Amino acid sequence: MRHFCTRLPLALLLAAFSVFTVSAQKVGLVLSGGGAKGLAHVGVLKQLEKNHIPIDYIVGTSMGAVIGGMYSAGYSPDEIEQIVLSPEFQRWTSGKPLESKTFNFLTAEPSPSALRLGIAIDSTFQARVSTNLVNDLNLNLALTRLLAPASASANYDFDKLFVPFRCMASEVFTRQVVEQKSGALSDAIRNSMSFPLAFRPIRNLDGKYYYDGAVYDNFPTKTMKKTFAPDIIIGVNVGDVAMRKYPKNDDALLGSTVAFLGTSVADTLSVGPNGIYIQPDLDNMGVGDFDLVKSFIAKGDTAAQRNMAKIKARIGRRVDSTDLQKRRMAFQSKAPTPRFIDVKVRGLRPDQNEYAARFFRKTGREYSLDDIEEGYYRLASDDYFKNIYPRIRYDEARKGYVFSVDAQRNNNVSAEAGFVLSNRPIDNLYVGLEYRYLRSLLYTASADVSLGRFYNGAHGSFRINVPAKYAYFIEPEITYNQWDFQNTGGVLGRDVINTQVKQQDTKLGGQFGVSPTYRSRILLDLATFVTKDEYTNSKEIKSADVLDATVFRGATAAIRLARNTLNRKQYAYTGHRYVYTLRGVTGAATYTPGSTSVLEGSSRHHEWLQFRATVERYFAMKKERQAWGYFGELMASGQGTFSNYRSSQTTAPVFAPLPDSRTLFLDSYRSARYVAAGLRYTQPFLKKLDWRTEVYVHVNGQPLVQGDQQQAIRKSGFDRPRVTASTGLIFQTPVGPLALHARFYDDPAERFSVYGHLGFLLFRSRALE
Repeated sequence: MRHFCTRLPLALLLAAFSVFTVSAQKVGLVLSGGGAKGLAHVGVLKQLEKNHIPIDYIVGTSMGAVIGGMYSAGYSPDEIEQIVLSPEFQRWTSGKPLESKTFNFLTAEPSPSALRLGIAIDSTFQARVSTNLVNDLNLNLALTRLLAPASASANYDFDKLFVPFRCMASEVFTRQVVEQKSGALSDAIRNSMSFPLAFRPIRNLDGKYYYDGAVYDNFPTKTMKKTFAPDIIIGVNVGDVAMRKYPKNDDALLGSTVAFLGTSVADTLSVGPNGIYIQPDLDNMGVGDFDLVKSFIAKGDTAAQRNMAKIKARIGRRVDSTDLQKRRMAFQSKAPTPRFIDVKVRGLRPDQNEYAARFFRKTGREYSLDDIEEGYYRLASDDYFKNIYPRIRYDEARKGYVFSVDAQRNNNVSAEAGFVLSNRPIDNLYVGLEYRYLRSLLYTASADVSLGRFYNGAHGSFRINVPAKYAYFIEPEITYNQWDFQNTGGVLGRDVINTQVKQQDTKLGGQFGVSPTYRSRILLDLATFVTKDEYTNSKEIKSADVLDATVFRGATAAIRLARNTLNRKQYAYTGHRYVYTLRGVTGAATYTPGSTSVLEGSSRHHEWLQFRATVERYFAMKKERQAWGYFGELMASGQGTFSNYRSSQTTAPVFAPLPDSRTLFLDSYRSARYVAAGLRYTQPFLKKLDWRTEVYVHVNGQPLVQGDQQQAIRKSGFDRPRVTASTGLIFQTPVGPLALHARFYDDPAERFSVYGHLGFLLFRSRALE
């Protein structure tokens, strides 16, 4: 009895100490970086909450900082899962432009350039070339919007977040690990994921640039121990501990080596003897496979379940789900009302900052969230402001949020280059140069040249952009075009028989464009022009023959409404485009007969109105695994006949449904009045390989026929419907599409054929198109 009385207090004391230890037990969660592999952290978080395991502190790096930061900001694992499963998340990680945020105010007509190189020239005439990394435009705004309320609730102190949090970054110039513990949460996370050669670093408020925390500490257990000193660490590592096998080819080896060398190796024992180390099985899954979101989450879920018995054995404390949700909602309710009271642009000269700020509209006295997002994408639509970074910060004194943009001049000189190689003699080389000067307005001077056997052209313009409530621009320009339509021998032949039709035109004028929403734009086009068409009146041509010539001089005015959100400038499969043009033409045509003419020379006055409407739209099917599209065009022109049949055809509008249509002179596809409709189908096989099929039907109204004396005779009614079809493979290369097509034209001069090309098969329109 004496021994029992002695031991009872000791047992009670030990039991009480044990209960106190379990109740006071603190758990720290460490999440490593690993690109897309970091999505496995979501599955781990889901299992921890499902099993009521407490999370008292979080330290993350790179993608671990993204997932951990969102959890610390008050998002539940289910909410995080819904975010990363959304289509928007794929756009954040891929940098794909949003169709709804495609602006045509600054966008020029598509050019055949495959390479655009930006060069910044400063006042000392030193040049630097801008690099092309992942477009982080969507990602930056998304992080800022998602994390701004939590940052304000915590008063920009990471210890006061829903879960105290640390985010790792690297200062590569001083070779130091940076522990981020205050400021805007979105800034810290964005710093932590700036992996070299992938995402560009952002300029922080202190002027410093930080890189991915994985460079020096991809598994930050040391920071967890030093800063929070938890009783138990749960460490989740999705990075490679060692390269288990060499990649099979040199390109894969290079990519894997860069990723491996740019990431510190995790110490699997650093969680401590009582810690839990979790390594999801992510073999054969890459750091860039962001389209495998569900698979990554499932892998993390499975890895956590396999370790759950150990986790429960070592962590006796549990968290009630209801209490956890109450705390989460209480933290979220602390966020200030989302009122945007001001927009500021920093990083440029004062007058340049003012110019950039004019892209943001205001609804009443305040800015709505839509106003903020709209202005942000407007500003980014010109690559002069490509390096822009958004911030949202709460102003306690003014009781509202301030949206600020850190803007940098990306480049003021851009050089473009492109080429086309084809199995027909339509090869072409394109070079262009553009210089931009920004003060209170943006001034742009540009020039480009196309050189080839089939097409030669030159264009120069000077443009003044004025962003305002109703943005507008003024652009004087001059254009020269020349086409030589030729016959070739064989599928791969280059032996030119002779020139049957040669066309050239010069246009001098200008455009005045207005864009009320920065999306579609209304253009007023005023110009004088000179066109010269040389041609033969016979299907057979001899070397001694002299071509007829029609020179048409006059003036033209047009009003055009245009909108273009297509994802590619050729062979698009998402987005839409429409162009409506009303044009008036007046002038005098001088006809000089050649050796094949039976007519005499003459001069005639012509004037007419014409209306052209072109629409195309694409619809993605089965999660963008295939796409259908439709195309429609209407041409209604009062253009009369010229001196003879051939000159009437050379000046007539052209229906050009296929990429190579403009390289062929087909009478059946030239008419002053026609209506056309078509269907397009695209089936991707690999990431960059598509099978594309197109079918069109067009009908000419009041078609022209050649009379006995070579004159043009307009028939009444409609011609028979004509079918155009094409099918083939398209591979997207860094220098443009590589395409091989079998196609059919419903014209006596061209029926079945096979054509292929590498590069963008694009040419400028004629003066009167």
